[in-house]
Amino acid sequence: MAATELETLYYDRAADGVVLLTLNRPDRGNGVVPQMAADLLAALTDLERDTGVRCLVITGAGRQFSAGADLKAMRSYLDEVFPVTHEPYNARVLFPVTQRLVASRLPVIAAINGGATAGGLDLALACDIRICSTAAKLGETYINLGLPPGNGGSWFLPRLVGSGLAAELALTGDVIDAGRALDIGLVNRVVEPAELLPAAIELGARIAAKPWRALEATKHALRSTWQVDLATSMSNSYWAVSALHNGPDLAEGVDAFLERRRPRFSRD
Repeated sequence: MAATELETLYYDRAADGVVLLTLNRPDRGNGVVPQMAADLLAALTDLERDTGVRCLVITGAGRQFSAGADLKAMRSYLDEVFPVTHEPYNARVLFPVTQRLVASRLPVIAAINGGATAGGLDLALACDIRICSTAAKLGETYINLGLPPGNGGSWFLPRLVGSGLAAELALTGDVIDAGRALDIGLVNRVVEPAELLPAAIELGARIAAKPWRALEATKHALRSTWQVDLATSMSNSYWAVSALHNGPDLAEGVDAFLERRRPRFSRD
């Protein structure tokens, strides 16, 4: 895959089956504007159609992952419209990005290279796995602008860190460092800045090497179980396992284990 560049981001093959997508507005802290949201949706659509892509890594150019909404652009938006009669800034294009990341067939890793606040943190929370640099700072900072969490944070945070810590983060708007984020389960792993992308890409490659049908089924099972009771989750799992039980990947996985070799899963 040749590098693909959109107005506010670019993406390229980083390893076999792994694509690295980089938010590219470093002069504005990778702040989200409507064009970036539109570019993200376009990129996700393109990558989901590419059967050679099995895992996606998202990071930010420069010193920040994403500062959330670009407040300069938001200020201009508020000056142009009467807020009471107009929808919130960026909502129509940004909300579908969160929904798309959750529903995507692709496992998604956030490689948090620096600041991730407000909508930038919510973007990372919508990913399946989060690895962050020791330089990262994370905060659900909407309250400091007079807003509640606006792009899924109020849904993701309690599920990741528990209701009490989610309330503390959202109600104070405090920004925490990478170590604290790891301690409370907000991120999976913390590495030195130079190790961030290699670590994220290596993890992505290990995931991408797994059988793709099982990857899709596993991501769907993990995400859907947040919304159903145990009995429904077990029923869904039964049918997912049944659908793959007689396929080639299970037989190959069993054979490889018994023969003490690496499995050679189907690539189609």
